[in-house]
Amino acid sequence: MDTRFGPRPIAGWYMAAAIASLLLMAAALAIYATHHLFVDMARLPLDQQQALQAEPGWVSVAAGAAVLTGFAGALLLVLKRRAAEPLLMLSLIATSIWLVGLFVSPVREFTSTNDIAVAVIAAVLDWTVYWFARHSRQWGWLS
Repeated sequence: MDTRFGPRPIAGWYMAAAIASLLLMAAALAIYATHHLFVDMARLPLDQQQALQAEPGWVSVAAGAAVLTGFAGALLLVLKRRAAEPLLMLSLIATSIWLVGLFVSPVREFTSTNDIAVAVIAAVLDWTVYWFARHSRQWGWLS
């Protein structure tokens, strides 16, 4: 019998990790809102204006879906709800679509190596939060 997973007492560090996940996703949501919703194009440098104009709508929608489902999933982690795992999986899928969009869309011409590194780090952090939710469910910490 596989005893790696199953109900276990909740770890003392669980709530700190859940709150850190929520803060991370809240920061991503704030960055998305600043970058896509509340941006004043006239105040941006020319290269950033061109990058925003070159971004296809589906890339922006994927990014928005990623941050919204990520924030909702992280909030459910803090509340110890099982629904956190599927929401964070949706966030991971949307993040993957957004990341692919950065490579295959016209926005690639305006994306620096640093921008790509930040996007990859964001995807890795999203995967880490999903992994935390998945194991939290497997260990019986989510109801």
